[in-house]
Amino acid sequence: MAKDLEAAPGGGEYTAKDYSDPPPAPLFDAEELTKWSLYRAVIAEFVATLLFLYITVATVIGYKHQSDPAATPADAACSGVGILGIAWAFGGMIFVLVYCTAGVSGGHINPAVTFGLFLARKVSLVRAVLYIVAQCLGAICGVGLVKGFQSAFYVRYGGGANELSSGYTKGTGLAAEIIGTFVLVYTVFSATDPKRSARDSHVPVLAPLPIGFAVFMVHLATIPITGTGINPARSLGAAVIYNNEKAWDDHWIFWVGPFIGAAIADAYHQYVLRASATKLGSSASFNRG
Repeated sequence: MAKDLEAAPGGGEYTAKDYSDPPPAPLFDAEELTKWSLYRAVIAEFVATLLFLYITVATVIGYKHQSDPAATPADAACSGVGILGIAWAFGGMIFVLVYCTAGVSGGHINPAVTFGLFLARKVSLVRAVLYIVAQCLGAICGVGLVKGFQSAFYVRYGGGANELSSGYTKGTGLAAEIIGTFVLVYTVFSATDPKRSARDSHVPVLAPLPIGFAVFMVHLATIPITGTGINPARSLGAAVIYNNEKAWDDHWIFWVGPFIGAAIADAYHQYVLRASATKLGSSASFNRG
């Protein structure tokens, strides 16, 4: 078997790769359905997404209650955690849950991340579908717990559902979701890239940390526009339990946007940053010579 070759920085010479890419996952692997490791990973995705939605939506509802002038008339505008606190809740929970589940399921907790990794052949179609189903069910159950424990405030304060804010067009909302998800999935690819681990081994990176920070930063930018989806399961769970017409009006944005953003991030990482197509062509020419 030929040794993997790569163009050295500066061009002209070829060196052996000092990192190893995992083999691409098969599109469909029936044998995978017989393995307990798959179902253990699916359960981990369900529980992680449930916890993610419970903590984050509870934070949103709590903030809206604390900042409601009718509930807390004294300094209501300065009460609660604010948008900064909500962004920290989402980013912090992703950091914690990715750290806890990465060794079991990969710590996706987001259908858009799963979709991006599927396009990159990091997971099979079977695993991707089961993950997305588990994530959506977990999100519904997580928001259901919030409604059960805070029934007096849940409906009054919007159920934590993603909605397009007034003053913004659907195109703006869609663009916000595409760009936000691109940032997240691009960070996932970069933080877990075996090439980065080999070349930057002198700079240890705990992968969940930049992923959590990406979620945090995107929330700061897009909460005023869409409430920040970038996670179709998060948007679906809140919409199903809240079940208000306004939550469903623009719900398509929170699926189409993240999936487009994930696809763009995959293409950018694989064919620009990693230059997969270029390296294939260069290696072929080198071998012919």
